[in-house]
Amino acid sequence: MVAEIAAMARETGAETGRPIFSDAVMAAMGKVPRHRFVPASQDNLAYENRPLPIGEGQTISQPYIVALMTDLLDPKPTDTVLEVGTGSGYQAAVLAELVAKVYTIEIVAPLGKRALQLLGELGYRNVDVRIGDGYGGWPAAAPFDAIIVTAAPAAVPQPLIDQLKPGGRMVIPVGGSSDVQHLLLVEKQSDGRTTTRRTLPVRFVPLTRDRGTKQ
Repeated sequence: MVAEIAAMARETGAETGRPIFSDAVMAAMGKVPRHRFVPASQDNLAYENRPLPIGEGQTISQPYIVALMTDLLDPKPTDTVLEVGTGSGYQAAVLAELVAKVYTIEIVAPLGKRALQLLGELGYRNVDVRIGDGYGGWPAAAPFDAIIVTAAPAAVPQPLIDQLKPGGRMVIPVGGSSDVQHLLLVEKQSDGRTTTRRTLPVRFVPLTRDRGTKQ
């Protein structure tokens, strides 16, 4: 799997600006047991470079995309990171190998509870899981050195920009469910302004909101 990730990084490097992922990111991808994060019926596919269904209409992302999004964050050992869209917990586990603290939010309660239990079983004590609407971020834990979003809103949520530290980076897929989505790298400058760079066209599940919450 790691060799496939490295090959895809080289192939897409002109678009992503990341032809080679960091040694730390690649080591984390090799260490986290992806088979623990997929249904037993998918065990034989766990280390293939492809997304897989995890129930509740959700998926675990392709390993290359997980590695790319992680590398684009440029994670540091002292960082505090917010993840919106816990899903299986796999991305949170990869981040937990690389940073000091991960806060992750999942709106689909069964997935969030399952991820919380599994991350605990695997010994990831530096991950906090919350069940809820991630569109508004996690104000009590803000600001964050980095934010990663694993579901696609129609536009970058302003609350997430507000909760990003100056100098911080956000990686987020943006586009409606029927539109072309693009993976964006958003960087916050020291004066609070942001710059945005498109990387790859992608396909993520839509960012779900709580009923009664306005888009």
